Amino acid sequence: MAETEKLSILFKQITEIITHARQKAYQNSNAILLQMYWQIGHLIVEDEQQGKTKAVYGKAVLKNLAKQLTVEFGKGFDESNLRNIRQFYIAFPKRDAVRHELSWTHYRIISRLETESLRIQYVKHTLIKYF
Repeated sequence: MAETEKLSILFKQITEIITHARQKAYQNSNAILLQMYWQIGHLIVEDEQQGKTKAVYGKAVLKNLAKQLTVEFGKGFDESNLRNIRQFYIAFPKRDAVRHELSWTHYRIISRLETESLRIQYVKHTLIKYF
């Protein structure tokens, strides 16, 4: 076997290992991100809003919280994303219903759907289409 052919085989094997490891890292980080957002949404809805799906008018909790979180952790915790996180929890109050195969982008879209049946249909469709 020629040196270039050996190198080509070695390269292909290493490429497969790196690709697989990156996919696993993405899946794990996505699962952790979704869990974190679900827990934050839980705290906002259940603790701050006492289980109500709407925030109390005039409290500006998300606005003030967003400012503090952005100072501490940087981008990703602005007021609009905190609203997305809250809506995510409201749409998926059972953490076990959250499918880790889907990304945060999927869940931001799915959470805006009005009914649970539409959300379930979208999740099923997305899982079939991409996985």
